[in-house]
Amino acid sequence: MILQALVEHYEDLAAQGKLARPGWSDANISCALYINDDGELEQVVSLKREEERGKKKVLVPRPISLPAPVKRSSGVNSNFLWDNSSYILGIDGKGKPQRSMECFAACKVLHHKLLDSVDSPAARAVLAFFDRWAPEKAKEHPALADKLEDILTGANLVFRYSGIFLQDDALIRSAWQDYYDAAGDGPELVCLVTGKKGTAETVHPAIKGVAGAQSSGAALVSFNGDAFCSYGREQSLNAPTSKYAAFAYTSALNHLLGERDYVGRIGDTTVLLWASGGQRAYQSFSVASLFGAPAAYSSSDLQKMTLDLCQGKPVLFEETQLDPGTTFYILGLSPNAARLSVRFFLKNTFGTFVQNIQAHQERLEIVRPSFDKFETIPLWKLLNETVDQNSRDKSPVPGMAGETLRAILSDTPYPATLLNGVSLRIRAEREITRGRAAILKAYYLKGPHPDIPKEVLTVSLNPDSTNIPYTLGRLFSVLEAIQSSANPGINATIKDRFFNSASAAPSRVFPTLIDLAQKHLRKLEKGQRIFCDKQLTELTGKLGETFPDRLSLPQQGAFQLGYYHQTQARYQKKEENDNG
Repeated sequence: MILQALVEHYEDLAAQGKLARPGWSDANISCALYINDDGELEQVVSLKREEERGKKKVLVPRPISLPAPVKRSSGVNSNFLWDNSSYILGIDGKGKPQRSMECFAACKVLHHKLLDSVDSPAARAVLAFFDRWAPEKAKEHPALADKLEDILTGANLVFRYSGIFLQDDALIRSAWQDYYDAAGDGPELVCLVTGKKGTAETVHPAIKGVAGAQSSGAALVSFNGDAFCSYGREQSLNAPTSKYAAFAYTSALNHLLGERDYVGRIGDTTVLLWASGGQRAYQSFSVASLFGAPAAYSSSDLQKMTLDLCQGKPVLFEETQLDPGTTFYILGLSPNAARLSVRFFLKNTFGTFVQNIQAHQERLEIVRPSFDKFETIPLWKLLNETVDQNSRDKSPVPGMAGETLRAILSDTPYPATLLNGVSLRIRAEREITRGRAAILKAYYLKGPHPDIPKEVLTVSLNPDSTNIPYTLGRLFSVLEAIQSSANPGINATIKDRFFNSASAAPSRVFPTLIDLAQKHLRKLEKGQRIFCDKQLTELTGKLGETFPDRLSLPQQGAFQLGYYHQTQARYQKKEENDNG
């Protein structure tokens, strides 16, 4: 169960000191407001840190452990000790001054409610700040001048007093913890995660960081419609979750989403991976294997580790002993308005997932052009083979990416949408790339079809195959080579004009192409003419006297593989001759 696995992950990380206790969570903070005893704002200091994003270095907010955030919809609801400028300063960049004043008033009331009875200089200082601050004059305050533009973009702010952040004051922390522990107006129900009876959380904390979801956060557990509510239970009570479990699973999810180096993005699906025990090295290895993310190891080292794991042997990776028997989880989430859709949730041993990924890569293995530097084909590159690279939107068909990833991880047949996507691109571009040929090979190896036998699903050319569609593809490649040799630099080859019809209805095209080849052969030098004529004779001899009228989709796949294999064999021979 997803929530149970996430709660267990939270407890693993909390035991390691990586996640805060209930009532606290990491918030991304951009600036600190320095205040004095009288509550005067003395200066604003940026807390942003430099981080590498691809090839660029950018400034990003700093994660700080703070009182847990409230769940917001359309109402006014303030966080404690931190929030955006609307709540802390009563100003924003959205042109809604009246709402900002309401937010500031709510924030002021909350802080007085929690801190009026707290005998602490820090508590008195922040209350003095709220009592003396005038939102209508805020933009004129000299301390805000340098940071105002950043502040008004929705940046989160925190208070600092006498050398410490306010949340680090012991009495203020105690006041917040007492308030958090006592809060909650939900009914007493049995928690579906822990199995214990307690106060159910009506609105769960927001999940932030899922690609395409609302920046304010989205809900994984939420009911907001009469059709989804039963027995009078509304909001999240149809899936009764205790306050602790709701905090724990959302904290774990937000932590996973915040670790950008360990989050996969495939199409519209955000992929999260974690191991039982919370050791990060398992995530790092999986991201490198599955998404082609850079790792501090050579591809040969990674391949050796993969083979050892497939054989049930533990390996040392990033100073961690990876045990193939460790329980591993993979969760795929997609945005759906203010909610999140679960694309897939998989649980298995780490070694089994590695075996499934390795089996997928072995199915994809196919002869590659010399200019292709990818030893294996990462998933993102594979999915790109289904997309028009000249279009504005280069995203794969929604749902296909998640279905493909699920098939790889579960070692089940690939989705038909993957084959259809590749077939459409081949038809449109008349180009068989390494990736497209690899998809055809892998698809039919995993989902066998009588029209495309295993003898054509090979890594490189199978010269002994007598399969008619495969041989036709080989023949088309030879005919194209003859034309190119006879007419160097020709603008449009037979592939541009006849490839689709040749692969779908051979009898309509091949007689014409063979007659054309006889004319091209006369232009070649004697040695080359004899060699090409032998190839034509050999291949046509395997075809019989007539050509098929129609080829099915799997047979077209065999044709395309035959064409690709023959073409790559020709290029390899040319390179060997050039190098020799």
